[in-house]
Amino acid sequence: MNFEYEKDYIMRVIKEMVRVLFSLLFGKKYVSVEQENENKYEISGKKLNELKAMVDQGKMNEAENILLDGIDYANKKEVAAAALFYQYLSEQEDDFLKQHNYSKEEVLDGMKQLLRNAGFSDLSCIIE
Repeated sequence: MNFEYEKDYIMRVIKEMVRVLFSLLFGKKYVSVEQENENKYEISGKKLNELKAMVDQGKMNEAENILLDGIDYANKKEVAAAALFYQYLSEQEDDFLKQHNYSKEEVLDGMKQLLRNAGFSDLSCIIE
């Protein structure tokens, strides 16, 4: 497996995990356009779009810290917002992530941690 293929694989795995997680959380099929256009998701008082804007500014570590420090794992919408956050991170270019001391592997690790902490350990085992 070459390096570029591995990075694309991580992005595809995370997108699939988000799709499955949404189905489990909300009992319906996940439609990305529907979820992205509805800015109803918040974590720690921050809208998902605010966290994405931090990523765009290269502040992904700070955004992730805000997310992890304040997430209520019992709140389905917060878990969903966190999953969308990790999906957004996985879509960033490798060079951009590296430039800001982040990597696709860290995105995958964050997604795994989210799944475990939200009570979906079985789902996180699939990607290990």
